[in-house]
Amino acid sequence: VTLLLTDRAGPEGMVVRPDGTIIFAEQDTNRILSLAPGSSTPTLLRTLPGTPSSASCKQGVDGIAFDSTTNTLIVPDSPTGAVYRMSLDGKTLTLLASGIVRPVGTSVDSQGTISIADECGGAVWRIVSNGKATRIGGFGMPDDVVADGYGNLLVIDLKPSIHALTRLNLATGQHETLARKGYIEPQGLVMDTHGNIFVSDDYANIIMEYIPA
Repeated sequence: VTLLLTDRAGPEGMVVRPDGTIIFAEQDTNRILSLAPGSSTPTLLRTLPGTPSSASCKQGVDGIAFDSTTNTLIVPDSPTGAVYRMSLDGKTLTLLASGIVRPVGTSVDSQGTISIADECGGAVWRIVSNGKATRIGGFGMPDDVVADGYGNLLVIDLKPSIHALTRLNLATGQHETLARKGYIEPQGLVMDTHGNIFVSDDYANIIMEYIPA
């Protein structure tokens, strides 16, 4: 285990580049920074338009994602409800969608379709390559979202009465609870190339792995 950086401004979502550079979101300042391999001093790439605060649903940037189809970053500006496409050097920022209550976790599938969890809006948003944005409701407090490659969205729901890993069938709209036991506040969600699902819970101090049958 190696400590790479101490950051008191709330480091959150990360993307790791092939050369080992880490691009990460800093929640308290609403900034995107990069940390080069071997460096202990991050470089500021971009300060996002929103102003974070302690007010409900107005905290700073949370998740970010890499879009391999355009070689760019997807960055939800959580305080403003906007979602941007940002160049890897931070010099270009393009608005993709607005009007989301609090966009947090995000992911991009192999077709370039973007999924965004709207934590305070009880929904997940999908933005296709032509720019059309669609809201999918029926959630509690979705914190993170990943497309599984089989026509479903995997969603972590933080609402206290739910606290679960759920699956949404995009064709039928059916919601299914995949796992709930042992969770206190599940947040992190990733899926590897074999379809294995990993969920972290910072209150229960656990990381769970689910292997498809």
